[in-house]
Amino acid sequence: MNGAEDKFFAARLNDIVKRSERDGTCCFSNFLDEKQCAQAERWCQHNAGVLGYRLYGGFSDAKRRILAVFPDYFEDCVTESLPIKCLTFTFREEDRLTHRDFLGSFMALRLRRETIGDIVVKDGMAQAAVLETAARDISASVSKIGRVGVKITDSRPFELTLEETQQFKEIGCTVASLRLDCITAAAANVSRDKAAALIRSDKTDVNHFTVTSVSHELKEGDILSVRGCGRFVLSGINGATKKGRIHIILKKYI
Repeated sequence: MNGAEDKFFAARLNDIVKRSERDGTCCFSNFLDEKQCAQAERWCQHNAGVLGYRLYGGFSDAKRRILAVFPDYFEDCVTESLPIKCLTFTFREEDRLTHRDFLGSFMALRLRRETIGDIVVKDGMAQAAVLETAARDISASVSKIGRVGVKITDSRPFELTLEETQQFKEIGCTVASLRLDCITAAAANVSRDKAAALIRSDKTDVNHFTVTSVSHELKEGDILSVRGCGRFVLSGINGATKKGRIHIILKKYI
């Protein structure tokens, strides 16, 4: 996001907080993407005051989530009050459908992207987290995804996880340190100098925020995005070599 977008997003969050304070009830956003979720959490830590907040997307490991802001007496019923529906699609296992197929069909209904959360697709089955308004449109209008006939129900709970369907390429290597320039060089398969240039050019994000310090240290579980090279998870830090280099495992999203 640029500066103007950041200010607009902060204004939207502030509006949610003010409405919750005024009405004494749970107020919520539309679905936020991963970066917006990280920004929302950081903003709420400093600006939600006495109100509670939670990010929830239906699936246990959801990436696209709704922000809920609420008084403390709503704590135990926040999840149930959110307007999220789980749509379950079933189809023949021999018919291969993808996330793109489902999202394309939803977008063809002229739904806004922020009304649709994560979509998880397995053989013969898919589940989508969507706002109640989008659920009504999809249930009433969709009988096929592409050329494949599907059956839709909103009576099943969330059963799938993104981890089941997310594919990674595992990269094992050694680095001089856990500094951002070292990890970026390993992830992008470039020299440390080129990695430093990428970092100083605002082309690297750590956990969805741009980091321009080459000496920023990463920890296990951090998500690294390198423009033009992809997104990686630092999934393992496994001791040092005799020469003091550190064994790491990177998982690249594919």
